[in-house]
Amino acid sequence: MEANGTEREYIRRHHKHALLDNQCSSTLVKHIQAPVHIVWSLVRRFDQPQKYKPFISRCVVKGNMEIGTVREVDVKSGLPATRSTERLELLDDNEHILSMRIVGGDHRLKNYSSIISLHPEMIEGGRIGTLVIESFVVDVPEGNTKDETCYFVEALIKCNLKSLADISQRLAVQDTTAST
Repeated sequence: MEANGTEREYIRRHHKHALLDNQCSSTLVKHIQAPVHIVWSLVRRFDQPQKYKPFISRCVVKGNMEIGTVREVDVKSGLPATRSTERLELLDDNEHILSMRIVGGDHRLKNYSSIISLHPEMIEGGRIGTLVIESFVVDVPEGNTKDETCYFVEALIKCNLKSLADISQRLAVQDTTAST
């Protein structure tokens, strides 16, 4: 999805990654028809990424949900990996920003880091929705091109964002019906 002017300005200021010659990066945008507090309740759970990330089957956290906390995630079969070790770099509940870095695992995503941020926006019917912006940078594995690497990572993130949208929108409907 193409970013509009406001989105491009935010991305330019906050989703910057220093890029080396052997790395690729990309930024993805998703509009979700649910308020930020509902979407953030899923995203901020560094200890439970499987709540919306369909390729993760299990997560074990080492730490207290502060900067430096490490999680070991088990990846579902079908992907070229079985586990990943990830470090929490930033968790800002006020600005709705989470950043993480992959620090190990049996996959080829070396020096991977990502930033995901959530922003309130007006959607059709005057309701409040959420703009989700996720950006990443990763080394290009030997034997792959930048395009191949970006395509693979973007496909994973798109699946995660679609799942995040589906679950958030379902929770928003439940929240609306519960309050009536």
